[in-house]
Amino acid sequence: MRERLLSVWRRVLSLSWPVMVEQTTRTLMRTVDIVVTALFSPVAVAAIGLADLYARFPLWVGLGMGSGAIALSSQDTGSGATANRDEAISQALVVGAVVGVPFAVLGVSFGRPAIALLGAPAEVARVGGRYLAIVLATAPARHVGLIAARSLQGTGDTRTPMYVNIVANGLNIAGSVILGLGLFGAPRLAVVGVGISTATANVFTATMLLVALATDWADANLTRPRDLVITSQLLRVSAPSVAEGLASTLAEFPLNAILLGFGTEINAAFHIGRRLYQQVTGPLSRGFYVGASVLVGQSLGESDPAEARFRGWATVALGALTVGSVGALLAVAAEPVVSAFADDATTARHATNFARVYGLTAPFLVTFAVLQGSLAGASETRLPFLARTSGMALFMLGFTYLVGVVLGYGVVGAYAGIGLTFVWMALVVTVGFYGGGWAERAASMLEERGSLPSE
Repeated sequence: MRERLLSVWRRVLSLSWPVMVEQTTRTLMRTVDIVVTALFSPVAVAAIGLADLYARFPLWVGLGMGSGAIALSSQDTGSGATANRDEAISQALVVGAVVGVPFAVLGVSFGRPAIALLGAPAEVARVGGRYLAIVLATAPARHVGLIAARSLQGTGDTRTPMYVNIVANGLNIAGSVILGLGLFGAPRLAVVGVGISTATANVFTATMLLVALATDWADANLTRPRDLVITSQLLRVSAPSVAEGLASTLAEFPLNAILLGFGTEINAAFHIGRRLYQQVTGPLSRGFYVGASVLVGQSLGESDPAEARFRGWATVALGALTVGSVGALLAVAAEPVVSAFADDATTARHATNFARVYGLTAPFLVTFAVLQGSLAGASETRLPFLARTSGMALFMLGFTYLVGVVLGYGVVGAYAGIGLTFVWMALVVTVGFYGGGWAERAASMLEERGSLPSE
């Protein structure tokens, strides 16, 4: 048992570390964008912050479509049905590109009104609208890049997306600094320069990953989409993941409204505490998500549900051990770390408490992420959708409002509501992975599209 567990851990880490590196550079890129923007004016910071609320919608759609791609790609790789795998990847890319077009049209046509709709001052709406138009114009490319990366990861190739995204993020960082600040003879474009850099990186990522799929660079290949069964399965698997991300994004609006009601400092503290947690544990959790998806999906493709179940639980143990330890360290060191981000005493005190809530609930958050990935590898994306949306409705919003606003406990209600949300999410997916019919669902879908090994 010990050797079997260590074998899974080695395999998970070999799949996960490129994703962790990739996500770390992505986080660094976003941090640099914020730092560069802060050099312009508070208006620029507010403009990009509000624009990013809308930019999350195509991000979650791309990630949701990627869930369907990684499920079918990993299963068909395990079963040896490479023709079906290539068709699934190609179809996901086409659908993702098409779905990105409305976002591009809306961003270019209604960027400024969209920012103004949030109550932004005229100058913030003007600057944010220009940035949003530039970024959303490349929404189809953003979708293609996300889906292509997940598709390749499903085949077990997590390094190619890492290489491409490291270069893309490096170009984004360099472009934001050079075009934003006008260095080395370049024009000083400020927020527009930051937007152009992000858009360029999106197009570069999509182009290079398509080249990888169209050549011998990757094991998978592009093909002409024809099978409507595969189209149907992609949409069935992707839709709950897309809905999960969109619901999560929409919940940000009332949550921020509640926190603003407690005070501007508390709202700022929440964002600082969450950002710290995401910075130190986000790449790890995303890596374990992908590793679990690939291993569970390939095991099911090999018609070995028992091994799929063992790999899922083994990855949960590894995630709880590593991310849980990092979370505990964050909880202990929260106060000195937060002091580097907040000068105001009230903001710093509450940011420390938010960071501790995130740190102490890290084992639950990573458990959810790993089992979400495991279930996605089995084509079961409905349960994670239920877990996240019910948790946010019942606890992050409902409990916080009841205890914090109605009963008058203020920010304490937010601390408890956020913590209970993650406990609930982990509990729901744990029960579902333990006793759900996800293995049977995967087998049925494999048979439906003709990907079982016996065929």
